[in-house]
Amino acid sequence: MRRIALTIAYDGTAYSGWQAQENAVTVEGTLRNAIRRLSGEEVQTVGASRTDAGVHALGNVAVFDTECPIPPERWARALNTFLPDDIRVTESWEASEEFHPRFSAHSKRYEYRITEDPIVNPLRCRFVCGVRGALDVDAMQRGAEQFTGTHDYSAFCSAGAQTPTRIRTITKCEVYRDGQEIVIGVEGNAFLYNMVRILAGTLIEMGRGAIPAESMAEIIESGDRTKAGPTAPPQGLQLVRISYDGE
Repeated sequence: MRRIALTIAYDGTAYSGWQAQENAVTVEGTLRNAIRRLSGEEVQTVGASRTDAGVHALGNVAVFDTECPIPPERWARALNTFLPDDIRVTESWEASEEFHPRFSAHSKRYEYRITEDPIVNPLRCRFVCGVRGALDVDAMQRGAEQFTGTHDYSAFCSAGAQTPTRIRTITKCEVYRDGQEIVIGVEGNAFLYNMVRILAGTLIEMGRGAIPAESMAEIIESGDRTKAGPTAPPQGLQLVRISYDGE
């Protein structure tokens, strides 16, 4: 038995998130079906990030155990012949039995993209959040700078999330312009349910002047979800990369 690891990129628009569900089309379910068609095996996959419905990824990571003799580096190309065009396996390799894509990761980076044009370019509408009016990027950056550190981020977690602790470590949070788009980039050891989308909604409100940029630390300290901004739409969010030891 070998453990095969995959790096997966996908446009999440057509999927009900990553995690396999009985009555919904998901990225994980589609991937498992492709593995079954290729190898003849029913496998259990484990993903590094359970992205929500409509959220995208450039570098999610998943593993599965197999007895199929296909060389590890050939799984990527072989699986892509059974996958739809909006899901691509970009890399495959053999991992150790101890490797867990979520618990072995030491850092994840998410990016949230915004356009200030209310008429969103149809070639970008799946991948950006359109807002009305100009945003103060400097104010958003001031708020973002206060988001880093090790804190209880309950104020940035959707109600009902089940997790033993809401303490996370955020190592980087930045806001900058990339051409006609505004990018919110955030890196950390792990994230809570809807954490990045709530962060994006809060920073958008700071860019509008509706929430003071200097209040980010106070919002975190409060632990009160109602103090933060709204949950931003999913289409602006993408998981960019997951880093492991040695990277």
